[in-house]
Amino acid sequence: MYTITVNGNKAFKTDIKLNGSSFEGTLNEKQVKGDIIKIDDYQYHLIYNNTSYNLDVVKLNAEEKTLVIKINSVKYNLQLKDKYDELLHTLGLDNLATKKVSDIKAPMPGMVLNVLVGEGTAVKKGDALIILEAMKMENILKSPADGIVKKVIATKGNAVEKNQVLIQF
Repeated sequence: MYTITVNGNKAFKTDIKLNGSSFEGTLNEKQVKGDIIKIDDYQYHLIYNNTSYNLDVVKLNAEEKTLVIKINSVKYNLQLKDKYDELLHTLGLDNLATKKVSDIKAPMPGMVLNVLVGEGTAVKKGDALIILEAMKMENILKSPADGIVKKVIATKGNAVEKNQVLIQF
């Protein structure tokens, strides 16, 4: 049994199984059945209740179990949870699976154009931390997880080497 949350607010319980070019199962305890054809790695054609749907996988993050799909040109953000995710949430252990990051390192040699955070700054996953210029391109280094900046080692205007520690969490 899976729980699928659509656009962060509507949840569906499902046990739909694929069987070749068809699918069958329950969706919120209602029996569903239809056909699905894989066009390529990210495109599918779906027939359900005598209606045709074009399904495109826009973005897939298997680690976080999130998915952005487009059905007939309408985007949907999906969050998938299985019985183990539900159990961890019930026990209050679901935050233990988040990444622990201790250092942000330079992915390539370059020059620090700007440091966007200071020591003691609380950052969320995806927040911009440093702008690094490499090969005449500006690269924004983002936080891979939530945390608090313990130490900023990088200095604006300084050259850095690949794998040099720039920020410590």
